[in-house]
Amino acid sequence: MPDAGPTAVLPRRPLTVGELLDSAVLLLRGHARVLIPAALVLATAEQFLLHPLRVAAGARPPGFAFHLGQLAPYWGLLAVGAATEAAIVLLLGNPAARAAGAALLGRTAGPGELVRPAGARPGATALLAAGVGAVMLVAALLGPGWVVAWALLGSVASALVVDRVAAARAPLRAAALALRAGCRAAAIRLLGYLAWWIVRVGLGVGVFYGLRALGLVDLTDPAWAVPVSGAIWAGVNGVAYPALACLDAVLHLEGRMRTEGLDIRLSRAPAGLGEPALLAADR
Repeated sequence: MPDAGPTAVLPRRPLTVGELLDSAVLLLRGHARVLIPAALVLATAEQFLLHPLRVAAGARPPGFAFHLGQLAPYWGLLAVGAATEAAIVLLLGNPAARAAGAALLGRTAGPGELVRPAGARPGATALLAAGVGAVMLVAALLGPGWVVAWALLGSVASALVVDRVAAARAPLRAAALALRAGCRAAAIRLLGYLAWWIVRVGLGVGVFYGLRALGLVDLTDPAWAVPVSGAIWAGVNGVAYPALACLDAVLHLEGRMRTEGLDIRLSRAPAGLGEPALLAADR
């Protein structure tokens, strides 16, 4: 049974904040073979996209910090970065949500199941990723609006592939779940982002300066510093992005158990009912 012990990836009961973070890590560890390679590809593409914007903003590796007099291009760089990471986390949230749904039902989804198009709604996922990215871009350009948008849109992929709602309704359902129970899910998503932001900055900057101290290559030379730093950030984000996607997935299902009684519904479901029907939200 999925709730038979503390090692369950996603127990069938409301969880504490610490248990949610643990569940996300367990989910990532169990499906790293699919999630991390996909994240590395997307994070690498993101680095190529951001490079010309960093050049225009005068942002230099490893931290790509702000320079006085470059506010407008740097603000644009931050906004595009917010949009790309939101879109990537949503794309990774698709397989993460399906893995979390299987875990809630007491089984482990195989790699083939997570990459199989059947039931994944890839077209709708891509459209929603583009839409969420656009929303995040505008919200980030408005400054504090980024915080609100990030907090509310974490469950979009889960609403699409687990709840099976229409694509147009997925963002609204994600926002509704985030605002329940005193905005609990929204606050936890922001907490998870902050925790992983600290890890990302620490590793991204620390690894760069560690390599420079070893003296294997001259990282004071931009010809080396830029690609090496980009590779480091792609590697760091290649772990952080699927971790955030897994947190979104377990947070979504836990929110349904907490506010919709999903755990009770599963315990009373008739035998032989298919998994999609078990997890689908009432529409």
